[in-house]
Amino acid sequence: MFSLNRATIIGHLTRDPELRTTPNGQSVSNFSIATNRRWTDAAGQTQEASEFHDVVAWGKVAEIVSTYLHKGDRTYLEGRLQTRSWDGQDGVKRYRTEIVAENLIMLSPRKDGASAPKMGTGEEDQSPKEEKPKQEVKAAKTERGQSPSETEEIDINDIPF
Repeated sequence: MFSLNRATIIGHLTRDPELRTTPNGQSVSNFSIATNRRWTDAAGQTQEASEFHDVVAWGKVAEIVSTYLHKGDRTYLEGRLQTRSWDGQDGVKRYRTEIVAENLIMLSPRKDGASAPKMGTGEEDQSPKEEKPKQEVKAAKTERGQSPSETEEIDINDIPF
């Protein structure tokens, strides 16, 4: 039988992403996104509640997130829910449910006035682009949990964000 584990949120970062590297060389970034909900109660008063979501990004997505996202930035995020457990120093079992980021679109305007970059969607920004000189960047292919195995040339203008 088929099951679905999908989270989709739009909110603001509550802190700058923290980038770390695992012992095997994999990049991982942790951050938090706040979402708000408004409603009118029975007395006619507008109420508001905030929910805070812990997010983890792996690999190239983690590196991009830590470079381009900052506290307060509005972001669209898709991912899956994952719950981790561990034993605390006091011997009590602890749990944390996080969203593992798979697709992300930065919705806040960039500081330089350009449109917000998109990532993970496979779509290109439809705004007019100015001609830039072609720059080649050497990048290593990495898959989650694997070390770089081959190097290829990437045209910086082919990156969709």
